[in-house]
Amino acid sequence: MSEAPGKLRLGALVALVVGSMIGGGIFSLPQNMAASADVGAILIGWAITAVGMLTLAFVFQTLANRKPDLDGGVYAYAKAGFGDYMGFSSAWGYWISAWLGNVGYFVLLFSTLGYFFPIFGEGNTVAAVIGASVLLWAVHLLVLRGIKEAAFINLVTTVAKIVPLVLFILIALFAFKLDIFTADIWGLKNPDLGSVMDQVRNMMLVTVWVFIGIEGASIFSARAEKRSDVGKATVIGFVSVLLILVLVNVLSLGILTQPELAKLQNPSMAAVLEHVVGKWGAVLISVGLIISLLGALLSWVLLCAEIMFAAAKDHTMPAFLRKENANQVPVNALWLTNAMVQIFLVITLFSASTYLSLIYLATSMILVPYLWSAAYALLLAVRGETYEGAAGDRQKDLIIGGVALIYAIWLLYAGGIKYLLLSALLYAPGAILFAKAKLELNKPVFTNVEKLIFVAVIVCALVAAYGLYDGFLTL
Repeated sequence: MSEAPGKLRLGALVALVVGSMIGGGIFSLPQNMAASADVGAILIGWAITAVGMLTLAFVFQTLANRKPDLDGGVYAYAKAGFGDYMGFSSAWGYWISAWLGNVGYFVLLFSTLGYFFPIFGEGNTVAAVIGASVLLWAVHLLVLRGIKEAAFINLVTTVAKIVPLVLFILIALFAFKLDIFTADIWGLKNPDLGSVMDQVRNMMLVTVWVFIGIEGASIFSARAEKRSDVGKATVIGFVSVLLILVLVNVLSLGILTQPELAKLQNPSMAAVLEHVVGKWGAVLISVGLIISLLGALLSWVLLCAEIMFAAAKDHTMPAFLRKENANQVPVNALWLTNAMVQIFLVITLFSASTYLSLIYLATSMILVPYLWSAAYALLLAVRGETYEGAAGDRQKDLIIGGVALIYAIWLLYAGGIKYLLLSALLYAPGAILFAKAKLELNKPVFTNVEKLIFVAVIVCALVAAYGLYDGFLTL
């Protein structure tokens, strides 16, 4: 913290970026990646991700500097550039992605506890869903009382995340075997993986999931001691997290083969370390993850409610979501969020949804806010808006915005038609809240262009609903 009250120095901003990006995803990375790709495709995928996510990081940096008045989260960029319905859809998609991520966290938490108590299985058994539900409403009651993330919780969870990761990397460096790593670089011995292009495409949603939170520093830009530190923090945080992620993923591939990794129960880092050092390795990773997830759950429950609350304050969402209790907690937004988490916890029981299928869906929902942010940054550069007398910056931002937009479109393609359709099914009901917000302002609900977009969403949602009914789509 700086001397200026409430202002954040570079170190604090970097910690915010790293803290928001390292959640539960990294602890399951070895299995998540091996499920769809082998060594060669994984290295290509990380290279694409490094370039694409870095340009997205620069997009958030550019927009924070050039549009400091747009501080309502990533959805504000979509609203400013492409109209109210796109802004609403981005807020709705970001919110759904956040609480779906929480469902994924609950599944991963009880899958981890399943290592010690087999009754919890892979986090989607009856016992796991009951346990997750009890914990969900305990967190809900804590938040209602106004208990925000205390400094000691932040400290404990940060240490719980970083210490096991650093130990894992150090031990894995010594255990790494080149012959295991190079045994089947392109996955030719496993025809189920498909071509190298298929493998790269199939692993991309996992790489996006582990980077969700890259927009963290831009959200806190107003509190930075120096505005220029926001961009630096985003890039330093991104590079640090990228290095940790790639090391965890690549070193695992030199300890167990791709087929062996693909069969592991999550958190797969625990099983990889157990293979090297025995039982204590699995216990170390599992305990670290449990503490990390408990901290992440508290902060993400708060974040979910605050996304809806912020959107309601600028009339993107209906007025009832602006209601706060005596402790200044957005109470209606919190109830709506946790009711959705509860419903999806029950759905995991009947559809046997795994952690991986949940994070794929959560990631596909956040692609829309990322896509519109990149498109808005490109739009500003194309128009020359805010670039008066800065031709060099404009050229640079044209290239960065263009690459970020291509990457966001590639991610939609990589996610595949299944997740596009399932996303539409989750986007469609949001129109009820959008219409309510518009009617409260006595404004027409849709423009002519928005009507066409809404019809396309409804058609895709109906196809998805029929697909789930018929069985050609699954959660």
